[in-house]
Amino acid sequence: MNDKSIVRIKENSMINYVDAAIASFIALIATFFVTFLVKKLAVKFNIVDFPNQRKIHKKVTPQAGGVAIFIGFALGLLYLQPEHEHLMEITLGACTIILIGLLDDRFDIRPIIKLSGQIIAATFLISSGLIIERITLPFIGLFDLGPLSVLITILWVVGITNAINLIDGLDGLATGVSTIALTTMLVMAIIDTQVFAAYLAIVLIGANLGFLYHNFYPAKIYMGDTGSNFLGYMIAVISMLGLFKNVAILGFVIPIFILAVPIFDTLFAIIRRAKTNHGIMQADNKHIHYQLIRVGFSHRQSVIIIYFFSAMFGLLAIVFARASMYISLLVTFIAFILVHILAEFAGLVAGGKRPLVDMILRAIGKKKVRPKANEEE
Repeated sequence: MNDKSIVRIKENSMINYVDAAIASFIALIATFFVTFLVKKLAVKFNIVDFPNQRKIHKKVTPQAGGVAIFIGFALGLLYLQPEHEHLMEITLGACTIILIGLLDDRFDIRPIIKLSGQIIAATFLISSGLIIERITLPFIGLFDLGPLSVLITILWVVGITNAINLIDGLDGLATGVSTIALTTMLVMAIIDTQVFAAYLAIVLIGANLGFLYHNFYPAKIYMGDTGSNFLGYMIAVISMLGLFKNVAILGFVIPIFILAVPIFDTLFAIIRRAKTNHGIMQADNKHIHYQLIRVGFSHRQSVIIIYFFSAMFGLLAIVFARASMYISLLVTFIAFILVHILAEFAGLVAGGKRPLVDMILRAIGKKKVRPKANEEE
């Protein structure tokens, strides 16, 4: 093996932008072409998504496109050949996630089995020492989590994995939202010289963009749980490698800002299902993206609106990480307004009232639409 071809991740090492760009392009091209093969294999082995009352699509569609994303990502990393102390365990966790996702896409396995697979993947990370050990809190400073580190790490990995999975409800939505989050993480990794996190992010961005051509509305293939769980897992990993290293005041808020849309959509789903006595793990069609369609936006418009919200939260995260206390307060206020708008779309504000949403809809010429009686939260 030629030593010059190896990207050695060391303290104070610099990002090789040319190699990173080439690796991202390799991931993009590989994913683009491999997706054609995955689509054929998915149909052959009956790994398809059937329409039902809860879903938007009207025809049987191949899924498990996440396999193509994984292959493209792997080929991009193969070009870079990065060395890192956690790489082996990250890879083992990713393979576990892919396997569980494939099984679920083909056989619709029970939630407890999926959860077990995600915990196993998190355990690989913990065994390598990749743990959320401390966070920075206001008025306290750097807070060591101590024995809670393992639990917090598992909750973070499992939570983000499922958050990306839950937002995968419209064509191109999870692919685009995760790409925006990864782009924000890439910028922050570059700023903080978190080399390995930057390499993982830029290669995964390339793989996502290669898949998005096939996945944007009208989708020719879905990523399935194979893809959404893999993306969620890798986003959790990259955030642990880079974002939780930030020691700024309220540093723990930064990853929450970046992933605000999937995190709050998941939180709103839990609250909604608890209020209506539905099982927390029971799927429904009342996520924010479905509510956007109900108020009159098209499929494409709904996806682009959520892209916008994701990008806004990402921008706020970058500003927040380098802002003074006064600017941080302003950023927090703007983020609160954005979350409030999302909560109104989810029907969780004041018994389903939507004052800000209705004002925005009137401003853009949309009629005010309320859920039907059988759709009330």
